[in-house]
Order: sequence, then C-alpha cells, then structure tokens
Amino acid sequence: MDIIIFLITLPLIISLVLAILPARPFWIWRSIGFIVNILLIIAVIYLYYTSPDSAIFYAAGIPYADLIMLGLGLIIGIVIAVMAFRARKFYIIGLVVLQAAIMIAFEVMYGEQASATVSHDLFVDKVSLVIALIVGIIGSLICNYALGYIVHYHEHYPEVKNRIKLFLFMFYLFLSGMFGIVFSNNLIWVHFFWEITTFCSFILIGYKGDEESNNSAYRALWMNMVGGIAFFVAIVYSFYYIGYIEIDKIIASGSGYVLLPAALICFAGIIKSAQLPFSSWLTGAMVAPTPVSALLHSSTMVKAGVYIIIRFAPALNDTVAGLMLALVGGITFLVASFIAVSQSNAKRVLAYSTISVLGLIVMCAGINTHETMWAAILLIIFHAVAKSLLFLCVGVIEGKLNSRDIENMDYLFMRMPKITIMLNIGLSGMFLVPFGMLISKWVTLKAFIDYNPIFAIILAFGSAAMMFFYTKWMGKSLTIEDGITPDEKNISIWEWTTLMLISVMTVGVCLVFPFINTEIIEPYLYAVFGKSPVFDEFSAIVIAVMMLGLIVIVPVGLIYYSKIFRGYKKVGSYLAGANLGPHHYKNSLDISTHADLKNYYLTEIFNENKLLLYGIFISLTFIAIMFGVTIL
Repeated sequence: MDIIIFLITLPLIISLVLAILPARPFWIWRSIGFIVNILLIIAVIYLYYTSPDSAIFYAAGIPYADLIMLGLGLIIGIVIAVMAFRARKFYIIGLVVLQAAIMIAFEVMYGEQASATVSHDLFVDKVSLVIALIVGIIGSLICNYALGYIVHYHEHYPEVKNRIKLFLFMFYLFLSGMFGIVFSNNLIWVHFFWEITTFCSFILIGYKGDEESNNSAYRALWMNMVGGIAFFVAIVYSFYYIGYIEIDKIIASGSGYVLLPAALICFAGIIKSAQLPFSSWLTGAMVAPTPVSALLHSSTMVKAGVYIIIRFAPALNDTVAGLMLALVGGITFLVASFIAVSQSNAKRVLAYSTISVLGLIVMCAGINTHETMWAAILLIIFHAVAKSLLFLCVGVIEGKLNSRDIENMDYLFMRMPKITIMLNIGLSGMFLVPFGMLISKWVTLKAFIDYNPIFAIILAFGSAAMMFFYTKWMGKSLTIEDGITPDEKNISIWEWTTLMLISVMTVGVCLVFPFINTEIIEPYLYAVFGKSPVFDEFSAIVIAVMMLGLIVIVPVGLIYYSKIFRGYKKVGSYLAGANLGPHHYKNSLDISTHADLKNYYLTEIFNENKLLLYGIFISLTFIAIMFGVTIL
C-alpha cells in the first residue's frame, strides 16, 4: 500500500513545491520536475512487478479522511464559485451550490455510518495497473515535455500572461488526482479525485486567458460538474438502498438497486470521456497549450471516464441500460470518425479521433463480453501511447510552421524529417496497428455479431473513416520538393527526449504484445469472466510481428530514403505535357500555374454541424432510455 500512497501524494507534494518556488531560474523547477518524473515512472513500474494477478484491497487508515476530502472539496467549490462570479457565469455557481448541498447533507445524515461500512479504501488490480502505467509513464513524459515547451510557448505568445508556476502546479496535481481515481475503492474518495481532475482541467484549458479559452474552460467545467453531481447522487443512492459505498461491494451485491447508481456513474464517465452529446468540451480544449491537450486526450482526463465505465460495466451486463451505453459509444465512434474526415485543423482531427476511439471503448464496455473487453483494454493502451505522440508532434510542428492546418504541412518530411518520422509512427500506431489487427481478427467482429450485428456495421464504417482521415494526413506529410532546407532548430532537449521516448514506446507496445496479452489483459479477463480470447504462443507472436511490421514500414522507409535521397535523380511531375518545371505548368489561358496536392475533406457529406446535431439527438435518446429502464 505504501507505493500507492507514494504515487498519489508525490505529485501533490511537488505541485505545492513548484507553486512556492520562484519562476526563475528555470533550471531549478526543471530539475525538480525531471527527478519527480523519473521517480513516478520507476514507482509505477515497481508497483506493476510487485502486484499479484488478483485484486488486492487495502484499508488506508487515514483518520477523518472523508471529512478532510469534504472540506477540500468545498474549498475548491468556493474557488470555482468566486471565479464564476467574476466571469458572470452564474449557472456555475448554481451547480457548485447544488453539489455542495448534496455532499453536506449526506455527510450530516449518513457520513459516519457510511465510513463505518468501508473496509477497503484502496485497491489495485490489472486494469488499475494499466491505467496507472499510462498515467505514470505517459503522463510523466508529457510533464517532461511541458518543462521545455512552456518557456518557448511564452516566447512565442508574449501576449499571454506568464503563469508557469500555476501551469506546473495544475499539471502535477492532475497526476495526483488520476492516481487517486485509479486506486480508490471508496466512492467518496473516487469522487474527490474525480473533482480534482475537473478543477485542474478547467484551469489548464483556460490558461491563455482570452475569451475563447475562458469559454472553453467553463464549458468543460459545467459539463463535468453535471457528471460530478450525478456521481455523488449515485453514492447517496448506493448507500441508502444497497448499504455500501465501495466499488467491489456494490458490484458484487447482486442487488436490483445497483442499476441506477451504475447508470449514473457511467453517465459521469460518458461526460468525462467526451461522448456525445458532451463531446464539445474536449474539442474546445484544443485552445490550451499542446501539453494540456496531450494530457487531457491521451493519459488522464478521458481515461478516467472509460476507466470508471469499465469498472461498472459488469453491473449493467445483459441489461437494456448496458445496450444503451454501448449504443452511445457506437454513435459517438461513428459520428466523430465521420466529422474528423472534414477537418483540416490537425488538433481538431486529433480531438475527434480521440472521441471516436473512446466511443469504441465505451461500446466494447457496454457489450461487456470477454472479447470486447479484451479489445477495449488493448485500445486504451495503444491510444494512450500513440495519441500522446501525435499531440506533442503537432505542438512542435505548429511552433515551426505557425499553423495547425494539415494543408500547410506540404513537404513536412523535407522541412522536419525527424519530427515527420515520429509523426508517422504515431499515425501508424493509431490506425494501422490496433485497427489493422482488431478488424481483421475474428475476436472483436465475432463478439459484435454475436451480440448485435449493428455494432459490426458501426465498427466497419467508423474504422474506414478513421483510415481515410489518417492516411490523408500521412500522405500530405510525405510530399517532397527539391530545394527545401530542413529546419529542426530551437526544439528543446526536453521536447526531443520526450518525443523519442514515446516513439520508441509506440513501437515497443507492438513488440511486447504477447506479454501485454498474457500478463495484463488475460489475468483480468479470467478474474471477471472466467475466460479470455484464445491465443496460443505462436499466434501472439505472429500478431506482434504483424503489428511491428505495420508500424515501422513507413518510418524505416523514410530513414532509408533520407539517407540515399541525394542519390536519386529528381524529375518533374508529368503535368499534361505543359510542364514549366517540377511543379508548374501552363493552364488553358497560357498562364503559369503551380500544381498543388490538396486533400479531400468532403464537407458537404461529412458536415460537422449536421452530424453533431443528429449525433446529439440520438445519443440523448439512448441516455434517456438508459435512465428510464433503470428507474422503472
């Protein structure tokens, strides 16, 4: 248990230290941050290797812990209310008051009794270890990237108020909150850490302080506060009707009353993971600095949402509510994938692709068979690693090109060869590896067809759209033109180190797939379902080789090509016989015209506003049915 407490408290302590330290000299807080990042990575790996296959539960033994968390939660609420009052966001104050009233009433009426029923505040099992590894390794590496990035960010945007201390304080507090969510078995504790991540995301999204950032921050805040209120209502209901506020006891109770609190907590997870109709908070978060986007989208905020849904999915197994949850994930996966096709802003493409992958994970969790949960956990791992790499690469590219538009990334391989290689590793990791494997293998498709063929159709069409928008981007980055000089200067060692490490990790997860399958995923599936998809050793190795080949074929080709590039004879494109040079031709008016390669965005077919409107209506209908069947 000591290592769990260490993982929760170390980022918290360091966040306070960094808040106290002066902003200059930079090397002081960079050195502290680097040491802490290394310690977190070592600690979470040590925890993995010292934890048994079965779940282990711990009594924290912290006196008055629930009261302390209530007090801190109320303080955070007061801070939010003051900020909302200054911003004239009075609806936020209403949500703060409502949540505070519910929490205080519960503590006064049932707090002591509820605490007495809690045997184990903390626990660790294979799924919590997966998320902890993601938070500890990927989250720490993103923090490492941020240590170098944030200084250059303020040099690039001198009009943004320098609040580096606040930025780093919230970053490490965020990690503390995530570890708390992952390891807490006491729902009071889970809710407290849940609200910590909501508060941190609110501050980080609004970091720039302009109108767009503030509006996006408050949108994220009110949506996740609605989820937080639903979460605490579930706690009240669980204790009143079931008699427990511990996750394991609630799931194992077998009570008919478990459906409503499970649905309420999954609803909070739907919001946290930016599923329709609540996806706009995550797309709005793109205004934040790049490390914030990477942290929210890959390793922390959204993973908390799908994690809690996976935890409570067994309570909705073989129910109409579980079907509705799966359909919300399915429609989100399909709509977000289609919308991403029409986006040229790289960060919006990544945002919608994040929402779509999370939708697929929610769909798998709602179906809740051993095959779909196998796919869900695998997708969580691949998405965390590859998506963090993509966001960080886009941050560097934006800093060099002063643009996030994919259409401005022509000849990126010529301009930034190393960054382009790492970008393509991330792109391959997102769609070639997990989707190339999952769609082609009978495991997932068979599970969807056995449950309901509509889900297999959703998987096929959504994945086709995903392949389309990622290959467009990949192709754009690989265009070449003679005479372009590479420029990868002024990228800090912090950024280079992080990008290279995550690139190696993205390739590494393919290499160690047999280990991930047998040592992480299968033990959890056997514990919950009593069985796992059958992979003999040879099949697992074949899959690993296939994934490894898919993910390295483009980067290795680029490295080879770049080394012998000067040995090629460069010729111009054939442009209808009217060539004036490598990329110019005469048009019908005898005017010299540049031949451009442009992508298809099909905005009329995949119109963002129309698709969102339909998606919001359909998903709201599914959510209403989910609650309707649990109440009746």
